[in-house]
Amino acid sequence: MPILADFSLPASPASLPVPNEPNAKFFLTFVASDDPVTKQSWCPDVRAALPVIKATFSADGAPTTAFVEVGQRPEWKKPTHVVRTKWNVHGVPTVARYERVDGEIKETGRLVEHEILDSKLFAALVQGA
Repeated sequence: MPILADFSLPASPASLPVPNEPNAKFFLTFVASDDPVTKQSWCPDVRAALPVIKATFSADGAPTTAFVEVGQRPEWKKPTHVVRTKWNVHGVPTVARYERVDGEIKETGRLVEHEILDSKLFAALVQGA
């Protein structure tokens, strides 16, 4: 299964495990953590997008995505949150695509919140268009 659930976010994109093969892609999916009471994400946008994200990245031949939990709402809302400051993520869910460009790992695409539910936009992001 190309979904990594226990992923430790590195300090920068340069340390992401992007394969060396031509056209290889690696995705980060930033999601709100599950509420301890309901056992579901506290964020309604994440709850809406998770089935689409999981189905896409669980398919045969799909690229790999790593899930990165941003924490509970109070933690996530802090302007100093590392995901906000180091990864420029300001909404969840966010799916970001990384590829090797001229030997360096760079972000080459991103969808945020409701954009993920647009099947054409999401397919284009995953396929690298």
